[in-house]
Amino acid sequence: MPVSSMSVVERIARILAGRDLSINAEGGDPSAGDKVDAIWRDYREDALSVLRTLREPDPVMAAAGDVEMWDRMVEAALQAEEAGAGA
Repeated sequence: MPVSSMSVVERIARILAGRDLSINAEGGDPSAGDKVDAIWRDYREDALSVLRTLREPDPVMAAAGDVEMWDRMVEAALQAEEAGAGA
């Protein structure tokens, strides 16, 4: 499985920023990439909220894999952000 060089919080924040800006979602900008690069940090707290919500897998996710491993992975991402290592 590929591993991203970007933190999960940054990836979520970029998606949220892109949804607000890009014409492909709810925004009006046909080329929002540079703007997303500039403002994704403004969406960091929203991204952390999304990640905190994902701490508990739903039944389908739990049936597909190791719930304890999932918990460790999400907690590691949250701790990295709190320590400043994720941004």
